[in-house]
Amino acid sequence: MSRVYIGIGSNIDPERNILEAVRQLQCSLHLTSVSTFYLTEPECYPDQPKFINGVVSAETDLSPEDLKFNVLRCIEARLGRRRGDNKYAPRTIDLDILLYDQLIVQSDNLVIPDPDIFNRPFYAIPLCELQPDLVLPGSGIPVCDLAKRFTEHNMTPLPVLTKVLRAELAK
Repeated sequence: MSRVYIGIGSNIDPERNILEAVRQLQCSLHLTSVSTFYLTEPECYPDQPKFINGVVSAETDLSPEDLKFNVLRCIEARLGRRRGDNKYAPRTIDLDILLYDQLIVQSDNLVIPDPDIFNRPFYAIPLCELQPDLVLPGSGIPVCDLAKRFTEHNMTPLPVLTKVLRAELAK
């Protein structure tokens, strides 16, 4: 079994869509933990609704490609995600493989570790929460050292939603 970390975000009916995404992820993966989820500012297009973001960890026997294209993209489609030219557009759900064990993948369709870990506090801080001793493959940077760089992150913790999502793992 491989350990994978998946970033989850939404700014269209986010509480409902994130909860449903977690439920659907459980059908294909063994979810092991849920980070704190946060209300975050939208990037590049501030006039859209705020996002809710967090990270889950899971174990899987799927390859990274199977996970991305046969699980994550299918869940996104079922939840109404429509991909267009604007990668910062509002979305019902966004599921990203942040890390997959210690693999480094560089292809046209998939990059692991997700390079956004280095500039998005809503990835780095939850990763540090879930596994404080984690070192990012390829860079040698401890994820908690990276998370400490984000002293100003404009993220509001959502303890009620986090509790609901964690309760899903106990079912």
